[in-house]
Amino acid sequence: MKVNTILKLFIATVLLAVLADAPGILASAAGQTSKPSVVLVHGGFVDGSGWQKVYKILKHDGYNVSIVQIPTISLSDDVAVTKRVLAAQDGPVILVGHSYGGAVITEAGSDPKVAGLVYIAAFAPDDGESVSSLIKDPPPGAPAPPILPPQDGFLLLDKAKFAAAFAADVDPKRAAFLADSQVPWGVGALSGTVTSLESQAKLVFDHHPGQDASAASPAVYVQAGRFESCRSRRQSCDL
Repeated sequence: MKVNTILKLFIATVLLAVLADAPGILASAAGQTSKPSVVLVHGGFVDGSGWQKVYKILKHDGYNVSIVQIPTISLSDDVAVTKRVLAAQDGPVILVGHSYGGAVITEAGSDPKVAGLVYIAAFAPDDGESVSSLIKDPPPGAPAPPILPPQDGFLLLDKAKFAAAFAADVDPKRAAFLADSQVPWGVGALSGTVTSLESQAKLVFDHHPGQDASAASPAVYVQAGRFESCRSRRQSCDL
C-alpha cells in the first residue's frame, strides 16, 4: 500500500475518531443526536478531488459529506464559497480544512451551523494573520517549496520539482498529472487576513501526520503550520 493511501486512511481514521465523539457533544449542547454533516475544504494548488478517498470512507460510515471547491483567488471569496456550502447543510457541521484550507475554515467557522473544526496539517491563523505572514519566517532547515514567481497575481509550483515537493509518495504518472493540472493559487488568498475568531469558542481538533512527505502542501507550509497551530487553541495536536 502506498504511503499516500496510508495517509488518506489515517486522515479518515482521525475524522472518524473526532466524529465518534461529536453526537454526544452536540447532544449536550443543542439536543442534537444524529450524526453531524462533514464539510471538507482543500488547500492550494489542488481542487477538492484530493479528498476522494476520505470522502468514500466517511460516506461508508453513514456521514453526509460535502466537498467545497474553493477558487483560491482570495480568502474572502473562499470563505464565501464555503459558507454557501454550509448554508445547504441540515443540522450541525464539522468543518475540516487542510493546509490553506485551515485559514478558510478559521474564518468560515463563525457560521452558526459549525459545531466544530478539524485542522489536518493546516494553518490556523489568529486575528490579523494570514498564510503569508505565517510562512515568511520558516522553521530552521525547512525545505523551500518550489513556488515560481507570481504571474498575473497567481502562483504555481515548478512542474519539474512538483513530485518531490508535493507528491513524493504518489504514483509518478499521477504526480505528473497533478503537476500539469495544478490550480493557480492567488497571491491575494495567501495575504488574506483572518478577522473573525468566533470559531475559537468551538470544538477544535488539530492533527499533523508525522513523517509525511506528501501532505498535499509544500513541506515548508506543513512545518510552519505545525508550529503555528500548536501555539494556540487546539484541543489536540499530533506531530
